[in-house]
Amino acid sequence: MSSDFRPWWFADALRRAPPPPVTPLQGDITADVCIVGGGYTGLWTAIMLKQANPQLDIVLVERERCGSGASGRNGGCLLTWSAKFLTLRRLFGEAEALRLVKASEDAVYAIRDFCREHAIDAEVRVDGALYTATNRSQLGSMAGVMAALDGNRTNSWRTLPLADVQRLAGSAVMLEGVYSPAAGSVQPALLALGLARVARELGVRIFEHSAMQRLIPSTPPRVQCAAGSVSASKVVLALNAWMPEQFSQFSRSIAVVSSDMIITTPCPAELAAIGLNHGAALCDSRIFIHYWRTTVDGRLMLGKGGNTFAYGARMLRQFDEPSRQVAMLQASLARFFPSLASVPLAASWNGASDRSVTGFPFFGHLNGHRDIVYGFGYSGNGVGPSWIGGQILKSLALDEDNVWTRSGLATGPRGHFPPEPVRWLGSQLVRNAIRRKEAMEDREEVPWWLDRQLAKFAQAAGKADKG
Repeated sequence: MSSDFRPWWFADALRRAPPPPVTPLQGDITADVCIVGGGYTGLWTAIMLKQANPQLDIVLVERERCGSGASGRNGGCLLTWSAKFLTLRRLFGEAEALRLVKASEDAVYAIRDFCREHAIDAEVRVDGALYTATNRSQLGSMAGVMAALDGNRTNSWRTLPLADVQRLAGSAVMLEGVYSPAAGSVQPALLALGLARVARELGVRIFEHSAMQRLIPSTPPRVQCAAGSVSASKVVLALNAWMPEQFSQFSRSIAVVSSDMIITTPCPAELAAIGLNHGAALCDSRIFIHYWRTTVDGRLMLGKGGNTFAYGARMLRQFDEPSRQVAMLQASLARFFPSLASVPLAASWNGASDRSVTGFPFFGHLNGHRDIVYGFGYSGNGVGPSWIGGQILKSLALDEDNVWTRSGLATGPRGHFPPEPVRWLGSQLVRNAIRRKEAMEDREEVPWWLDRQLAKFAQAAGKADKG
């Protein structure tokens, strides 16, 4: 996928914090570790490896510019796994589920503190998260999760009075809301560029515009690019949604689906008037959620997941273009925030999300090769959990025996989607059923029985467990 189009976050970050000139890989070199992919996962892994052993010679190759993929174009919501505790418990058992919830909350503060320590101005605001109900069918969607977390004395969520919900969300449409302080928002591309800067300062050699063309699983393994190669004792694959393009065995491990976003021109007075003068991450309780947040300079960003599904988990050209869902997003913006309906839009964009069957990322050794490790499948929630991904991949690359390498997350994919064309046809059927169901729920009508049944197939892609 190649285009001159720059998603708004990434274009803004390049203007405000321009990285050094591109240095492509030229010639054949060696390293202790070669990381393929310059997004959050690859960069956190490189940094954590250097922190563990500063003497390691680490090379990172990136197909475009660091952060130009999902890391530099997501909504910037810094969230945890606490809302998915019931699924974590079902997959990994209660003790591991609780540990992962705590680790995901720790990641929020670790990212904030790392940015402070290394002077990364990524506009990190740990102002919490609010999950809301925008129609009656969404009421109580977090009740089961909160009860289970309460039973383990690990619940960071609390139900807010309705007036506080509507003030914090900036909308009178909200009918209910639960709030956790362990969350917030970031300018995602500034975070990615900041991590790349720190990696370089730690001595990581970064080669951009250097797409991996082939991985040779020799001993040591070798990463082949267009104008050179890297032979390394360990290879870390941090390709995320691009993984199935290179390794067909993962073509059914994820579904590649778009998340689409719009952002307004600055309107700080209008945002302050409705209470949106903070950095909390906000979303409703649909299966394919609406999510929104403000920026430091007074813009409103609103997005929605689950729109375009790629046949065969391939990268589509439209993932690197302005969003085709602007009309739908503008209608949602006008419904939630009537006073902002006339504020001009500055941009729209979208990007590819790697949705796993479970809704969680997975990690492991490629085809059992002890010197090649991988991790992907963040399922639309990667800003915070990529810090955990870095911990796991660092531990796997160093052959450590610890809680990360023993985690159920480090045992490869858990489940597969149906083969094509069943997966694509099914995704269209389910997506359209969800859209009809939720439109009827917004009108306080009873959805069709068939649409309710079809919608159940997409629960793994949802924001929260339904209890």
